[in-house]
Amino acid sequence: MNALLPAPEPGLLLRLTGPLQSWGLHSHFNERDTAAFPTRSGVIGMLASALGRRRDQPVDDLTALRMTVRTDRPGVMLRDLHTVGGGLPAKATVTTAEGKKRTGDTGTLLTHRYYLADAAFTIALTTPGPSDQDRVLLDRCADALRSPQWPLHLGRRSCPPEGPLLLGRSEDALHHLIHLPLAARPTRNPQPAGRPVEFLADHPLDRLPAPAHATSDTDEDGTHPSGELNDQPVTYHPRQRAYRARLLYRRSLLLPHSQFAGLGIEQLTALGHYLDTRLNTTEGSRR
Repeated sequence: MNALLPAPEPGLLLRLTGPLQSWGLHSHFNERDTAAFPTRSGVIGMLASALGRRRDQPVDDLTALRMTVRTDRPGVMLRDLHTVGGGLPAKATVTTAEGKKRTGDTGTLLTHRYYLADAAFTIALTTPGPSDQDRVLLDRCADALRSPQWPLHLGRRSCPPEGPLLLGRSEDALHHLIHLPLAARPTRNPQPAGRPVEFLADHPLDRLPAPAHATSDTDEDGTHPSGELNDQPVTYHPRQRAYRARLLYRRSLLLPHSQFAGLGIEQLTALGHYLDTRLNTTEGSRR
């Protein structure tokens, strides 16, 4: 029976929340979309920025990390209209692809940019094995997130994170991902079985270390991919930016009413108590 238990995965726990987030997937020219959750390209880019890597430097070590996302609050989709070049003389308007200047009614460009407003996600970045090389990488990333080389943002530079971003480093990050307090209000009439919370990952979630009573009655158990995303970065080089496809897995777990800690100071207080009494204590005893 114990052989079926998933092996603990060491990793980092991140809290991604703020007034606005934007995780582009299919953005082209004047339409800048956002995914409904943090993308691998956005999160790995944030790590590279914290480490001080330039866009032409390799990120192969970072792309080896597994990413599991817990949706605390999905947020609300927001569309923002931007104009560029309006009211300017012809010589000061936006340059065309041919190197010319726009004139007349074409001098003003309209762009639509999409954001997630008031969303909150908790993320585990894990390594498949506890090798010394993996531990060194996790330690370097943790130090960089505590003191980043360049400012961090949630998908776009106009979306800074709110509150603590790095929650900690753990030898069993997925266990804590399931049990950390959620940045969401409790329901007024909670169901005894719990409230469904969605998890998304780039690897199968059927071996997520969830309590038996947390299993949801949805069709997706995380065994098979639910789709494919083109968000695995190959290079961030400004002139050669490239991504490749990866599989997306989904699973819902029923988490207890007491785990929904509220918003703002309420959630931060509950989070701090958890980190002090469970994550930090557990990791200290293991060391």
